[in-house]
Amino acid sequence: MMSKSCPSSSMQQGKTLLHNPFEFSDEQILDNVYRTHFHCIEKCDVKSLHAAASSVINHSIQITDTVIEQASQLSERFREETTTSRQLTAKLRRIACQMVCSSRGDHYAHHTTMLILEQLKAYSWDAKALIVQAAFALEYGKLLYHPLSKQYQQSEKSLADLNGLLVIQQNTQHLTFFNSVVKKVMQVIECITEWKRLTSAGYDIKDVPTLAETLHEIPVVVYWAIFTFVTCTGQIDDFTTDHKVHRNELSKNFDNKLELILRTFREHLEMCSTEIGRIEDYSRRKNIINITGKDIVKVLKALIISSENRESRQNVINGLTLEQVKIEEFRKKHVLLFISGLEHIDEETQLLKIIYEKLKEKPREVEGYRKEDFRILWIPIVDEWNEDRRKTLETKLQRTKFGWYVVKHFNFETGMKLIKEVFNYGERPVIPLISPEGKVENMDTKQIISMWGIDGFPFRTADHTRLTQQWNWFWSEMTKLNPRIGDLIEEDRYLFIYGGTDSMWIQEFTTAIEKLKRDVETLSLQIDIAVDSYQLGREDPKIVPRFWIAIDSLLGSRKQQIMKGGDQGGQDFATREIKRLLFLKQDPKGWVILSKGYNVKLLGQGEAMCLTVKDLSLWHVKLHEEVSFDVAFKDYYESIKNKISPKKCEHSEISNYPSDILAHIPCPNMECGRSMEVSSVNYRCCHGLDP
Repeated sequence: MMSKSCPSSSMQQGKTLLHNPFEFSDEQILDNVYRTHFHCIEKCDVKSLHAAASSVINHSIQITDTVIEQASQLSERFREETTTSRQLTAKLRRIACQMVCSSRGDHYAHHTTMLILEQLKAYSWDAKALIVQAAFALEYGKLLYHPLSKQYQQSEKSLADLNGLLVIQQNTQHLTFFNSVVKKVMQVIECITEWKRLTSAGYDIKDVPTLAETLHEIPVVVYWAIFTFVTCTGQIDDFTTDHKVHRNELSKNFDNKLELILRTFREHLEMCSTEIGRIEDYSRRKNIINITGKDIVKVLKALIISSENRESRQNVINGLTLEQVKIEEFRKKHVLLFISGLEHIDEETQLLKIIYEKLKEKPREVEGYRKEDFRILWIPIVDEWNEDRRKTLETKLQRTKFGWYVVKHFNFETGMKLIKEVFNYGERPVIPLISPEGKVENMDTKQIISMWGIDGFPFRTADHTRLTQQWNWFWSEMTKLNPRIGDLIEEDRYLFIYGGTDSMWIQEFTTAIEKLKRDVETLSLQIDIAVDSYQLGREDPKIVPRFWIAIDSLLGSRKQQIMKGGDQGGQDFATREIKRLLFLKQDPKGWVILSKGYNVKLLGQGEAMCLTVKDLSLWHVKLHEEVSFDVAFKDYYESIKNKISPKKCEHSEISNYPSDILAHIPCPNMECGRSMEVSSVNYRCCHGLDP
């Protein structure tokens, strides 16, 4: 044991105003302790130091427990290798000397604690506590290591007698409480080392907000750990003092104080671990979606199924039957993931309902994709599922009879965060497409579905590009004539482009289309329908021949490209549509093109188109049945056209056409389809005017 004749710490204590730390608030302790903390420039091997000191103290605790229980002097030999530096060893001995020489009493222990903190101001918070722990281990281990061995010679018995350890059995009550305090402060040390591990892991405080709270707590926790070691070191000599002699026993306040520190700090460390666990879980799930996802089922589980909430596994239902289904239902399927709130989704709902119905129609397979392999899964996102929102969802399910799947009452916080980050979901609905392999093939199919409908199947990003390019030739020429056209198609409006040589028909159609635009705005529909119109040549009649010459030249150019490629009679989409447009030009009344954005929905004959526009009151009822405007319009137009226009084949004369080209191609009239004889300048149907 160290002698109490250490340097003049007692003289310094006598000159200092002493305080009882048990009367301090945590804020007062924090203020005092933080003044002693400088910057962590001193380094020490805290891991080895902690291992060595903990081994000594825990070993001594076991010995003490044995002494208390069996009243015998038993021990295990302690051997511990450590990499403690000579400089640190000297510091440990100085601190141990200070703790031994400190006068008894909480006031003096506080003063010594502050002196030690001042010496350790350049160390990190965990290092401060572990260095003092090691200094305590020097004294506590020295008390019990050699004299209480399992077997000891007479000389060792004499050593125990000289140390006063033979009377320790008479002080077991004091030793029991002392041992209890040491056990608790060792638990505090374990909390400090766990705190250090968490703070060193590199997590952002924004992601682990509880770490910020522990940063304010740790100085106070370290203070009480050091204060406890200082007080306990001063008590070691009392074990060897005869029980008749007055001793200054440990304050009973230690139990409550350390218990409170442990309970509060452990709660915060557990919260930190939970928050970190969520971060790691989020990263794992995100990797499944972005990197390792090889299966749509794994991706969906990562998005919607919580590891903590088993009920989330039962929340996927069939929107039509309202029966629960398993996630495995989507294996080897393409999934259109409808992500939205509960309000203002009528437009998306209508679009998806139309797509759902069209997926059941022929053809069943397009470009190797089978329509039957496509599923629609709706994930409604709300801040909180209260009673009103639950009723809203139930009402929508019952009223609309969705023919797809729904994640009912989705409240998986990590999943919501993933959805917002991976799919850029904000307040506006998005409809990403995920392949059976779990790959996101289109971040938002809403644009292609809105513009192209089922024609956009299988709804990949490449399909939108392909379909848009099919009509590039047309929009390129139109925007050259009037740049305003570009703005209209970018806004994804329904656009009527029309023209012709019959001025009476032009006037009639212009009046009818203006009335239709007004009437559509007054219809009580679930979605808004934006309709606009453009008459070719209204501002400048000279642009009309320029437009048709450009289209005529375009056809000749494409035909030459086909022939150079060796494809006799080859027909791509653009070539067919150019021929249809040139044929439509020959209508004596006029011609009309109906588009939605870039998607040209209909090339229509003048008279039938005008009647369809006028008869809005006869066919708009279909719009209330969740049929799109263009589908309802086209259905009525076809019925009118068949009544007023007899079927006939097409004849086209193309100017400036190469005289050496001869090819057999189908009749551009899609209802005919029979072969045409092509001369150098004329297209003439091989069967004349027969229907």
